[in-house]
Amino acid sequence: MGQIPVMVGAGLIVIGAGIGIGRIGGSAMDAIARQPEAFGKIQTAMLIAAALVEGLAFAALFAV
Repeated sequence: MGQIPVMVGAGLIVIGAGIGIGRIGGSAMDAIARQPEAFGKIQTAMLIAAALVEGLAFAALFAV
């Protein structure tokens, strides 16, 4: 019985991280479409934010 809550929690962590990274990428594409000359800065900020979300998800998975 103890495994089911752990699996559900891990699944929610992965889904949340996927949604977060997807929103980061989508917002970055919108920003690049509006301001193509700022591509480098937007890409750098997007990669840093995605890495932080992914790191948080890994930390949460190890805590579960």
